Amino acid sequence: MGRQIILNAVLLLIVYEIFLLATATGEEPCQLTNKQIDEQCRSYADKIFKPILVYLEKSEIKKKKIIQLNSNLMEKYREIVRVYEKVMKETFQLDEYKNKILKQQNSLQLCENKVNKSKTEINSQTEIIEKLTPNMTFSENIVKCKDELEEKSKDLETLELQFNNINSSLNEHNKNISSNENFQNAMEYQKTIELKLKENKAKLVEKEKEYQLCQAKVSELNATAKETSPSDCIPFGEHPGIHQIKVSGIGFIDVLCDSQAAGPGWIVIQQRIGGSESFNLDWANYRRGFGAFDEDFFLGLEKIYRLTNSRHYELYVHMVSADGKVYYAHYDHFKISDEDHGYALSSLGKFNGTAGDELRIHEYMRFSTFDRDNDMNNRLNCADFYASGWWYRNCFNCNLNAVYGQDLRWSTYFTRVIKEAKMLIRPKEEKNK
Repeated sequence: MGRQIILNAVLLLIVYEIFLLATATGEEPCQLTNKQIDEQCRSYADKIFKPILVYLEKSEIKKKKIIQLNSNLMEKYREIVRVYEKVMKETFQLDEYKNKILKQQNSLQLCENKVNKSKTEINSQTEIIEKLTPNMTFSENIVKCKDELEEKSKDLETLELQFNNINSSLNEHNKNISSNENFQNAMEYQKTIELKLKENKAKLVEKEKEYQLCQAKVSELNATAKETSPSDCIPFGEHPGIHQIKVSGIGFIDVLCDSQAAGPGWIVIQQRIGGSESFNLDWANYRRGFGAFDEDFFLGLEKIYRLTNSRHYELYVHMVSADGKVYYAHYDHFKISDEDHGYALSSLGKFNGTAGDELRIHEYMRFSTFDRDNDMNNRLNCADFYASGWWYRNCFNCNLNAVYGQDLRWSTYFTRVIKEAKMLIRPKEEKNK
């Protein structure tokens, strides 16, 4: 705006100078009257100033148009910004909807996997029961009982049909008795029918007794099957996964059977495959067990104690490092003590493997959690400091319950970070059969 005013002033000065030059030309001085001078000046002014004024007026109009255009452009720009923000908001909402749909699809897939898993387990349990029954007597007796039940059901239906037919005949004869002249013959026929009814009733009673005996036999066979339930994963060698076994002092428990890490028949007692579960838990949780079989979990100290004290068990530690290399540590006699003795690592046996005998220094040590300090370190509680329960000494050489990531290592002397780890046990005597 300031530049425009200066420009207009300069133009006026130039016009004024031109006017002075115009009036100063000529050889003789102007001998005009005042009126003539005014008219002549007005004429000069019209010739000189009018085009300038017109130009200035047009410039002002153009300026206003430019301002209006700028205003319109700014309004359009604001409108574009509003549209852009709206588009971005709707895009964000679409992304949220997509994420929700993906989560629902994942949930459906998990449900479908669980259903398939359950079907596999049912088929596996059926096969196991068949295998566990001596000489297949259980399976044969079940089939036999089922066949007998079907036959007896058919017999009962036949007898009921006969009974209904007899009743119909009796009703028909009762109607004809009043109009039948030979009343004596009708009475004899009725006696015959009554005898047949008694015979059929006796047969029904006998069939019911046989049916009850067959049911008792089925119940007895079911009880026998429960008594012969497996106590480890050996029978499930060809069918790894989640199975139910019977443990002395506890009863039936679910376990994860593994046949890939070191052959068939292993029970997984600890697993780290992704860091989904926190292992910074108290004594009660470690005693009971926690986690999920398809993620990180710990079977439970009481269960491990019951298992390893019922038979001679071996321990196999399977590890996969961050660079994809596989390592293992095998101990041929693994055993822990009871709760009164702190679930101490009472035995390991002989070692062989590629990962190093790092668990040896923890042998005979009691288990420690942040609320039950059983380590030998006088300065700190190792379980609390390392946020995990373990058989700490001062503090550890290896700790597969450590915080998932850089702390999860088999040895403190090597920087080999563990990506996956499993602790598995199996009855040793079964291996040599």
